[in-house]
Amino acid sequence: QVQLVESGGGLVQAGGSLRLSCAGSGRTFSTYAMGWFRQAPGKEREFVAAISWSGDSTYYADSVKGRFTISRDNAENTVYLQMNSLKPEDTAVYYCAASINYSGSDDYTMYDYWGQGTQVTVSS
Repeated sequence: QVQLVESGGGLVQAGGSLRLSCAGSGRTFSTYAMGWFRQAPGKEREFVAAISWSGDSTYYADSVKGRFTISRDNAENTVYLQMNSLKPEDTAVYYCAASINYSGSDDYTMYDYWGQGTQVTVSS
């Protein structure tokens, strides 16, 4: 089992940047594929990015491709989401998630563990 804690959210102007972190507990963190999802008020949870257990493979939603970068540091049990050129439509609660069996999935039901979320607000 792994516990996930996100941090790094906040308020930023359009065009700005934020880096989200997701710290995982447990010695097996490096065996999980990881993903970032987001949910805006009144909308469904939406895939943002995912990374394989080794970090060799990354996956992005079309809406963030070229602006966001997912990475991980297994020695630190942490996964990151660097968000550049932020837009007001990126405003949402961002969640990190861990999957035991599925690498790169954009389906939130394929993820086994979730963090509590961190709010990102982009002002225009």
